[in-house]
Amino acid sequence: MRRARSTTRKRFLPTLATLLGLAVVLGFLAPAAQAAQSPRALATGLHISNGRLVEGNGNDFVMRGVNHAHTWYPGETQSLADVKALGANTVRVVLSNGHRWTKNSPDDVANVIDQCKANRLICVLEVHDTTGYAEEAAAGTLDQAADYWIGLKDVLAGEENYVIVNIGNEPWGNTNPEGWTAPTIAAIKKLRNAGLEHTIMVDAPNWGQDWQGVMRANAQTVYDADPTGNLIFSIHMYSVFDTAQEITDYLSAFVNARLPLLIGEFGGPADQWGDPDEDTMMAEAQRLRLGYLAWSWSGNTDPILDLAIDFDPSRLSAWGQRIFNGANGIAQTAKEATVFGGTGPGDTQAPTAPGTPAASAVTATFAKLTWTASTDNVGVAGYDVVRVSGGTETKAAASTTNSATLTGLTANTPYTFAVYARDAAGNRSPRSATVNATTSAAPAGGCSVGYRVVGEWSGGFQAEIVLRNTGTAPVTGWTLAFAFANGQTVTNMWGGTPAQNGGTVTVTPASYTSTIPAAGSVTVGFIGSKGATNTAPTAFTLNGATCATA
Repeated sequence: MRRARSTTRKRFLPTLATLLGLAVVLGFLAPAAQAAQSPRALATGLHISNGRLVEGNGNDFVMRGVNHAHTWYPGETQSLADVKALGANTVRVVLSNGHRWTKNSPDDVANVIDQCKANRLICVLEVHDTTGYAEEAAAGTLDQAADYWIGLKDVLAGEENYVIVNIGNEPWGNTNPEGWTAPTIAAIKKLRNAGLEHTIMVDAPNWGQDWQGVMRANAQTVYDADPTGNLIFSIHMYSVFDTAQEITDYLSAFVNARLPLLIGEFGGPADQWGDPDEDTMMAEAQRLRLGYLAWSWSGNTDPILDLAIDFDPSRLSAWGQRIFNGANGIAQTAKEATVFGGTGPGDTQAPTAPGTPAASAVTATFAKLTWTASTDNVGVAGYDVVRVSGGTETKAAASTTNSATLTGLTANTPYTFAVYARDAAGNRSPRSATVNATTSAAPAGGCSVGYRVVGEWSGGFQAEIVLRNTGTAPVTGWTLAFAFANGQTVTNMWGGTPAQNGGTVTVTPASYTSTIPAAGSVTVGFIGSKGATNTAPTAFTLNGATCATA
């Protein structure tokens, strides 16, 4: 059974008054007059310096990673290796103190920390039971969450270089959110009085989105309550943050005030409450050198937020591709914590070279590679596929298995690929031998479409359409058409706007997919209803021209 994620995206009031309230509170924090200077005692490991999260050696550390729902899927610890293989440097792990869900024991938490360290990931641990307190009747308090962390003191001791304690997830709903400040301060002081020296993370009220500005207005007061000064604020960005101005204003206010901040959760797919501007979130986080942790790896009740389908790293959703491989994404921007540079388990032996890859199913835009797996004295963590061009290499894909699918290739183009293996200690194998593959010519229509079902359940499914322009000029103002054969109905779409007449569906673009660059692509995803049969469409047209299918 898929578990419901926190109702972050749902428990806010998407009204004009809401947005006006957000606009008003954006001015409450006077950036120039406030500074998170930390003349107080520093933590022994990860800590705050001049408003920045730094490692014990003073090196700036910018979190790039994902959230993982461990408390609901305790058997999926392989996910930590999978997200590392895709480039993450941090994972935020969902735990329970037993108030609402099954309590994660000290032994279990110790194992999670060990797995994070083995995979060279910084580990943010959070108690999820506090979600929506004061509005959600089943939610626990921050005081109860603090007691849980104190009960784990022996497990956490000595892990200050590797672990950040996120006291409680989204610890206040929309009911009287000003009530968030006092219990947040009390929980911080309780943990410090108990002797915890880790950097502490605190989430905002309003189900994490702070649309009434309570965290922003009281951030300096809360920060000053920590006698160590090692406290970082976490904003969760979903549909409240649907314009670039809102995102830029909120993040810049903390940076200008030298108050530490990260985007502790965020989503990109549009829903009935709005369309989060994930492109600005990621671009601004990169520009301001702030951390971000996408929600979430897999297992959501609402599958549009699954980065990987069924915990399979080889089946990234459109959302997953955006986070890991898109502009300002994890693969492009993440840097591993330097604490792992010389303090690992002492494994210096690299894996053996992978076997020579073989190319199959080559089309105008797609190819599949398979190879003989490498061996390693400890274990192979993943593989990197590179395109070889003369003396240069460009990363083309990452995989945790001995195969990879390559999409977005250019028609009628020769490619040369090779593969590296790597282990959890970061050792990289020699390069495999190369394989040559030439994509087929572009179809006369100048387009190709890839359609796949990424998840199904009784009465419903999620699908993804990748629309590629195989011509030599950009395509704007496009209309995509296809037909369902079994009575399926599109109920919710992101990346485009659907219109349906019987089985025939036409799609016009969203603002951010309106132009398909030459040799480029856009992705449209949707939720649909279905009966017993869910046959995929077999033909697609773009502006009336027939497209190839990949």
